[in-house]
Amino acid sequence: MASTDELARENTLPGSDIHLAPFARAGLDAPHLDSPLEPTDPASEPLGWGVVGPGAIAERVVPDIARLPDARLVAVSSRSSERARDFADRHGFHRAYADKDGLSGIEALAADPEVDVVYVASPHGYHHAHVSVLLKAGKHVLCEKALAVTAREVEDLTRMAASQGVLLMEAVWTAMTPGFRRAMGLVADGAIGPVRGVTGAIGFNIPPERGHRLFAPEDGGGVTLDMLVYPLLWSDALQGEIRSRSVVGHLGPTGVDDDLAVQLEREHGWAQLSATLMRAPTTGIALSGTQGWLRVDGRLNNPPTIELMTAQRRAEGGEPLVEEIRSIGAGYVQQIREATRCIRLGLTQSPFVPWDLSTLRARLFDDIRADIGLRLPNDDSVG
Repeated sequence: MASTDELARENTLPGSDIHLAPFARAGLDAPHLDSPLEPTDPASEPLGWGVVGPGAIAERVVPDIARLPDARLVAVSSRSSERARDFADRHGFHRAYADKDGLSGIEALAADPEVDVVYVASPHGYHHAHVSVLLKAGKHVLCEKALAVTAREVEDLTRMAASQGVLLMEAVWTAMTPGFRRAMGLVADGAIGPVRGVTGAIGFNIPPERGHRLFAPEDGGGVTLDMLVYPLLWSDALQGEIRSRSVVGHLGPTGVDDDLAVQLEREHGWAQLSATLMRAPTTGIALSGTQGWLRVDGRLNNPPTIELMTAQRRAEGGEPLVEEIRSIGAGYVQQIREATRCIRLGLTQSPFVPWDLSTLRARLFDDIRADIGLRLPNDDSVG
């Protein structure tokens, strides 16, 4: 049976106009991501990590931080002292900070001299305020996507990070996962020819609950900020500049976008992307090339398998080739290794998540909210 590498070689078109964005090409030769549990610099002291927002996402990411030999869990911050202490005790942090005596927990964490880098996992609506405090204190920051609610806020944070000379990295972890990098490698090798179409869907059906962050306008809830980034990332990697868009969105009972479909005309083809909180979609991503297709079913944010079919293989009556992808932990280890590498090298931004991409994405999200008539609290980008 042919391997995916052999299929790529069979189908390579010399001189073809295969497009890969720089952030996607960065993963084609990244040995530190191939061996993410090896320390970036064995001679250096472990980086001291802090965490803001001990919620569900932090519960998944923090064990992957702890897997790295050059990471040390120092402090966690929450508005609730009980929640901070419980999280710290369960995960092995040395200190827990909370709002007390006129000082917020995040201000206390920002003042901790043993904290080098902070993972921000608070809801989107708090990102600008929380990251600003940390950057002003000279801390490196890895912030959950979306980096901020509006493009104006994203631009403010990147200016601040540049001024302080510290790393600011939006946690779009998919760009560093083995499955995504493998898919980009197959495309770069010509396995399916130039990609002309991208179709992606993500989401699930859950009852609207105002107290839940996904349904809370003040938290920056809704699918645009929380989910759309995942299918969009695949299109951003392969299709170049957006030339036009068509958007259909639904605003739910709590006032956030709970169902969204976006069609983009791009420099290299088109993309049809959707995200939902009110349907049970067939989640995954499909790349349509001139010489074949590549598909990821299910977890498009951390692909466990890649299915590949070339035009030649189909003509010969062959079946699609399926490649299993191995992941470490919950899949965030590579992202933590990349943040560590950037800090060790004195970089203020990662080539896998460059600031210009975060800014362009935020501008698109501003435009999408305007298209569907959605205005979030304190959102000055729509009007």
